[in-house]
Amino acid sequence: MADQRTPTLTVVMPAFNEAGAIREVVSGWDRQLGTLGVPYEIRVYDDGSRDGTGDLVAAVARERPCVAAVRQTNRGHGPTILRGYHEARGEWVFQTDSDGEIAPEAFPLVWERRHEADLVLGYRDGRAAPAARRLVTAVARWTLRLGFGAQVRDANTPYRLYRRAALEPLLAAVQPDAFAPNVLLTGLACRAGLRVVEVPVPHRGRRTGASSIARLRLLRAAALSFVQTVRAALARRRR
Repeated sequence: MADQRTPTLTVVMPAFNEAGAIREVVSGWDRQLGTLGVPYEIRVYDDGSRDGTGDLVAAVARERPCVAAVRQTNRGHGPTILRGYHEARGEWVFQTDSDGEIAPEAFPLVWERRHEADLVLGYRDGRAAPAARRLVTAVARWTLRLGFGAQVRDANTPYRLYRRAALEPLLAAVQPDAFAPNVLLTGLACRAGLRVVEVPVPHRGRRTGASSIARLRLLRAAALSFVQTVRAALARRRR
């Protein structure tokens, strides 16, 4: 169970079938955040895993008071992230994935820029992604550029720090079942004139296992994300 003090920082971490790495990843984040000198919570959301991920997260939470283990039936990555954003208690809200592709040691690069920003994006430096994922990234980038006027390197990066006071108004414009809410939130932040800072963070690749999204499903999901993002951009323009 997370420390009951009001945290300065909330980390939102969705997890699905990450039993091979989840203990190492969560423990590593807890050790890193312990060096900041501020109250924090790490909220790990087990999204209906079938490999024991939930039990491992619960065990870590019993050992580490700043970790909160949350279980739910499978909702999908996007809705799980949104739940975490809504339930975050910190003045600052950071989202990262549980696959260990970006190390917690890179977090100080993001954290130290918070005073000049409402949203700090850690764009993945040195990422060697397959062609399908590169296509998805390019589509997201150009969709935001055309729909919101947002010029960012990595629109959907799972390494991002929000000022909660800036995040909360944006969440109202994102549908609860959004496949890629971070893409939408990036566009909405830019359209609202919020201060967005980009910081390169080393990408080291998945620690164990493989992505749960197959290539065909990934492309279909990218199409869905494109439609949702365009709808949000048009709705914002009408306002």
